[in-house]
Amino acid sequence: MKTIGVTEFGGPDALAVVELPEPHPGPGEARIKVAAAAVNPTDTVVRSGARGTGDRQPPYIPGMDAAGVIDEVGEGSTWDVGDEVMAIALPFGEHQGAYVEYLVGDDASMARIPASMDAVTAAALPMNALTATQILEKLDLQPGQTLAVTGAAGTLGNYLVQLAKHAGLVVIADAADKDRRLVESLGADHIVPRGEDVASHIRKIVPDGVEALADAALQRDQAAPAVRDDGAMAIVRAWDGRPGRGIELHQAAVFDEYHSSEKLDRVRALAEDGVLTPRVAATLPSEQAPEAHRRLEAGGVRGRIILTFP
Repeated sequence: MKTIGVTEFGGPDALAVVELPEPHPGPGEARIKVAAAAVNPTDTVVRSGARGTGDRQPPYIPGMDAAGVIDEVGEGSTWDVGDEVMAIALPFGEHQGAYVEYLVGDDASMARIPASMDAVTAAALPMNALTATQILEKLDLQPGQTLAVTGAAGTLGNYLVQLAKHAGLVVIADAADKDRRLVESLGADHIVPRGEDVASHIRKIVPDGVEALADAALQRDQAAPAVRDDGAMAIVRAWDGRPGRGIELHQAAVFDEYHSSEKLDRVRALAEDGVLTPRVAATLPSEQAPEAHRRLEAGGVRGRIILTFP
């Protein structure tokens, strides 16, 4: 089968087509004929080698989101050939990442594609929507409490704002001028300027600080002062810092959601109801993965770039 991966870590041009034997599902597994795979910031970390290799040998295949059609099932699988599904993949797990022609995964890593949604759009949902779901679970806010979201214009930020509003929270979101209309459309109650002074802008709205902050923009020390004493803060990548003042720090770990098919099915339902609105910035043939990574790393992409497989 055709895969897109790296045999040596490096920049975007390290990505290349690699032919590998077709995988086949074992008990409780299914195989997806992949139509679309999303390109996420995590994929650039895999490609560059910044995350290490785990127990794997090259080639290293990025990709954590896929969508397509089940074309083979293992013994006892709950899926049927022909089912249209979206799935989360683990680049350093038991199976390959999502930049593959055929993706084998545990039954519990998959859910049906939202009704009336194509595979390209659905591929933008699993990893980021599950990350946002996990963050809100860890922060455990109650309706009426206030959540600040940095990086609100990005895909993870989009889902955080939308899920938080659906949960009855008051949301303060950041946005650059060019993204303000987008963030307004997500339902944020207050919008503050994006940048180094984000915490002071949030404190102008909530002088005592917000109950919790989800730092999707990796602002960390700059964003932490927005949180009240004994509040909570969620981060999406490891951080050696400590916010202090009794603030509880939560590390998002979407790899823990590999078997979260029930949560992923709730994501499906929320997308069908219009609560979650995935956005596709561009589609590129899988062979153009280097270009997709260059565009992503250049910044300013709103929505997911999707790689397509014939």
